[in-house]
Amino acid sequence: MMRVLTFATAASFVVMGSAVFAQAKPVTRSDYVNSLNARFSSMDTNHDGVVTSAELGAEQQKEMQQAKANLNQQLTAKFRQLDTNKDGSLSLQEFLAASPSIRGAETPDQILQKLDTNKDGKVSAEEFRAPQLAAFNKADTNHDGVVTPAEAQAAGRK
Repeated sequence: MMRVLTFATAASFVVMGSAVFAQAKPVTRSDYVNSLNARFSSMDTNHDGVVTSAELGAEQQKEMQQAKANLNQQLTAKFRQLDTNKDGSLSLQEFLAASPSIRGAETPDQILQKLDTNKDGKVSAEEFRAPQLAAFNKADTNHDGVVTPAEAQAAGRK
C-alpha cells in the first residue's frame, strides 16, 4: 500500500527527525527510517496507509497535552522549591528570594586595570572616553562622524 504524505505530516516528521539527530550517538539511515515508519504508524490510527487531517489533529492534540503536562510538572516542581515554608502558597518574600543575584562581570579593580592606561591607579576623563570613542570610530565605517543604525547594527555583529 502506498503511503501519502501531506505537507503537515512531513513537517511533523521533520520535527521528530530533528530530535533523532540531536541525540549524542550516531543514527543510521536504517534506524532513522524505522523511527519515521513508527511515527507514521502511530499517527495512522485506522491503519489505512495515509494520515488524514483528523489524524494529524489528534496527534497534534496529543502532543499539546503532553507538552502541557510537562510544563505543569516543571512549574509544580519550581513552586515547591520556592515554597520554603511548605504552606502551599508563596509569600512575596519567598518569591523574591528566588531572584538571581546581580553582580558585575568584572570587579572594580579589573575595570580600573583596563581603563587606567598610564597605571597611576586612577581613571582620567581621557582614559574613560578612549575605549568608547575607539568603538565609535570603528563603528563609523564611512568616517563621517555619525554612526547610522545600519553601521551600529553591523558593528554589533562583529
